[in-house]
Amino acid sequence: MLRIAMLSVHTCPLAALGGWETGGMNVYLREISRQLSALGLEVDVYTRRQDPALPQVVAFAEGARVIHIDAGPPSYLPKETVLNHLPQFVANLQQYVRAHALRYDLIHAHYWLSGRVAAVLQPRWRVPVVAMFHTLARMKNRVLTAPAERESAIRAEIEQRTMTLADRVVATSAADRRQMLEHYLLPPGKISVVPGGVDRARFRPRDQAAARQALGLQARKVVLFVGRIQRLKGIDLLLRAVARLVRAHPALADGLRVLIVGGRPSGDGPERQEFLRLSRIAARLGISRLVDFVGAVDQERLPLFYAAADVTVIPSLYESFGLVAVESMACGTPVVAARVGGLTTTVQDGQTGYLIPWRDPVLYAERIAALLTDEALRRRLGERAVCVAARYDWALIAEEIYGIYCGLVRCERRAAGTGVTLARG
Repeated sequence: MLRIAMLSVHTCPLAALGGWETGGMNVYLREISRQLSALGLEVDVYTRRQDPALPQVVAFAEGARVIHIDAGPPSYLPKETVLNHLPQFVANLQQYVRAHALRYDLIHAHYWLSGRVAAVLQPRWRVPVVAMFHTLARMKNRVLTAPAERESAIRAEIEQRTMTLADRVVATSAADRRQMLEHYLLPPGKISVVPGGVDRARFRPRDQAAARQALGLQARKVVLFVGRIQRLKGIDLLLRAVARLVRAHPALADGLRVLIVGGRPSGDGPERQEFLRLSRIAARLGISRLVDFVGAVDQERLPLFYAAADVTVIPSLYESFGLVAVESMACGTPVVAARVGGLTTTVQDGQTGYLIPWRDPVLYAERIAALLTDEALRRRLGERAVCVAARYDWALIAEEIYGIYCGLVRCERRAAGTGVTLARG
């Protein structure tokens, strides 16, 4: 049996979704750990404690658990601040491993902060390292101008170092792989492309009218956005597209709702500032009455929003994979998305939705209008979307990740000339 040390320093897989730093990566960690445990692996996810009331160990599947490690104050901290507490995180993780006589066969590091921790643990434990980044600093900085969202040079440097030390780097799409090759000069043979997944038992087609009734929606047409309230997500472009839409099709304005699902814009942080900026844009465009900022929604209710929608819009500046697209498609709701990153793979243009090649609200408005006014088209693309989303079932994704693990562990044991586990606390 393989035992995996999964590292997710800055965010817990069990954290509520929809906040400034919670989203697709949290879903990935939780679901891949569950599926790997179903394959017989033991998975320990190490994360920094952010809530003093939580127990240190929380099991969330038969062979998967989260282990909270004290490092700095037990509360939310900006990523750059967490960096200062990594020595304490490593020390306390090592202490926990020794106290419980744990041995690991492989480290799977998620995000750049975890990559820094893996770099310290690898020579001590003498096990292979798999690295995933979920987003890349150099790619984000190519499209972002707002200082609050730009990534630091130290993050890009740590990503580069982690790619160098890792035995395998997992990219979530062919576009993600190309970006690693171009902007990080990674050797091609070190990268495996394995996409994210979707829980098809949860995200599945449902009756649209029943979903709207369950949500209390009084609407004839629903346009949906799901994601964090960040400039990277391009919500301002969606608002401008909606303004164009209602000018070109005035009849659609009667009974149209635009739902912005995600975000916890409290306090005076960057998320709150972006929420206020978007609210001002909606008011200036004269569409405030059509737009609802729903806020964060738990995973149990989220499928109702996809089912209630006629179209899901993803106008992101950058997406490494695009989990929202796959979730929407699994629910039978077509997607109109930016032709960027992993969305170019997950969304099949003209088959499961539409890809927009540049940031033009007119083009978005035209494609959204087509789906709102042509029920046969919407139904046809939605049915095809369900079929395509089946390729992303978490059980299939876990099998691919499991194969990577087994290959690396076999190589490590052959190199050591032993068949026993090499990891040491």
